[in-house]
Amino acid sequence: VIGPYELHDFFLYYFVRWGFTPEKIKCITNKTFSDIYSEDEISQWLTVFIKRFFTSQWKRDCVPAGPKVGSIDLSPRGSWRMSAEMSINDFLF
Repeated sequence: VIGPYELHDFFLYYFVRWGFTPEKIKCITNKTFSDIYSEDEISQWLTVFIKRFFTSQWKRDCVPAGPKVGSIDLSPRGSWRMSAEMSINDFLF
């Protein structure tokens, strides 16, 4: 059991998007969901989320790990985003 999806979505948003620490996430989750979940329940599901997030990281590794040097990189895990359906004709003169 992974717990309530609304909590996991909340954890994921603040962990990945804003880089908040688990302590800060726990604090804002307690304030946001205090009428629905107890502090112990939130702590329990945050622990489950963190364990599952880190132990599942290998699934997101489709290319070898490597360093990012400078402000530009072509890693699909980094800054680079390009559609597979994009046509080269859009870039030729």
